[in-house]
Amino acid sequence: MLVNADFTRRVNVTPDQHRWVISPQGGVERVMLDRIGAEQARATSIVRYAAGSYFPSHRHPGGEEILVLSGIFSDGDGDYPAGWYLRNPPGSSHQPFSHEGATIFVKLWQMPPDDDNQVRIDTSDSMKWHRQDDREVCLLFSSDTERVSLERLAPNDVFLDDTAGGAELLVLAGELMIEGQIYPQDSWIRLPVGDHPQFIASPQGATFYLKTGHLAQMTAEPSACIPRA
Repeated sequence: MLVNADFTRRVNVTPDQHRWVISPQGGVERVMLDRIGAEQARATSIVRYAAGSYFPSHRHPGGEEILVLSGIFSDGDGDYPAGWYLRNPPGSSHQPFSHEGATIFVKLWQMPPDDDNQVRIDTSDSMKWHRQDDREVCLLFSSDTERVSLERLAPNDVFLDDTAGGAELLVLAGELMIEGQIYPQDSWIRLPVGDHPQFIASPQGATFYLKTGHLAQMTAEPSACIPRA
């Protein structure tokens, strides 16, 4: 399966374009933002757990990155309310579930094999946020190949960092304007290498997930990125 698999093109998915697809596990559905492969896939998704739903215990050979958007997401390590960021390295395993229901942003099979970092960060903790230039930043992960953060812009502020190496954004609160187009909460934007538009926060401000550096090796040829079991 290929969904937005040409990484040389900009992709914008706004909430009105979300298409919820039932997963093989009852009570769990997802919006496929990008995907290369079947169930064993390099994938970026928004996943919704109905109350009481779960996945059987399984491994993640290519790693897993999660940001909890609403509700409470749980696994064998704990319960994670909205705002928690989780990073499970390649080869890890877990049994995810939600007693009350949850919506999460998930990235699968997008870590290098030697990444052994397990991360748990509560982004609602004010101590995790720091002032950087003209905005507030919550750093979630940084390595030689990628940087992951939450960024908070004041009303009408311009985001000035360089994203020419490729970037991925998920709007978490407020709105972002990019080249005259308004992106409300739950909008997902993927910028290919060389694409460097200006981001402007709405009059209400904007908070967004930002990932950079990870697209440098992606090309328009998806077959090279299909995960192998």
